[in-house]
Amino acid sequence: MTAAACVRSAAYVRVSSRAQTHEMQRAAIERAAAARGDELPPAAWYAERMSGKSVDRPELHRLRADVRAGAVGRLYVFRLDRITRSGIRDTLEVLEELRRAGCEVISLTDGFDLNGPAAEIILAVMAWASKMERLAINERISAARERIEGEGGRWGRPPRMDRETLANARCLRSEGRSLREVAVALKVPRATLARALRCP
Repeated sequence: MTAAACVRSAAYVRVSSRAQTHEMQRAAIERAAAARGDELPPAAWYAERMSGKSVDRPELHRLRADVRAGAVGRLYVFRLDRITRSGIRDTLEVLEELRRAGCEVISLTDGFDLNGPAAEIILAVMAWASKMERLAINERISAARERIEGEGGRWGRPPRMDRETLANARCLRSEGRSLREVAVALKVPRATLARALRCP
């Protein structure tokens, strides 16, 4: 029997970027689970850093498979948009699949009973609002990019190495210095230097 097969209560947490962490979601879920008398060992957590614009995500796939296999009977999420932000159809489809397999879904911050008589109507409205929010964020990012590039600027993170540093790096390498020696001399991370010089 796998570790996942032993799990009765579980939690799913998701953030959209590497700069974000799961800690706030995890802490809130741990408190809620403890209040219900549920234990959430390491194997009970499904965590990923991916956008919610698609349900095609490895940990979500693993969670759904475990629920279908009867390994998860209760699922905690911080908010329903952690499962998906891709619209009404995907939200209702995933939740219905989980509930049909006998999994109780508990959302900490959405403020309504997922098993209540008006649940589907509320879910539909919330899923629509979540999708609209995601689209609005994408539009703002696109508009900002167009403005910056239109003004002659460069979109994205600034380069870690300026032209002078790069020139010095090439000069030191031409003298036979190792990549590590150059990185230490110029106080530049070795990986950054390797990318800039296209070194193996």
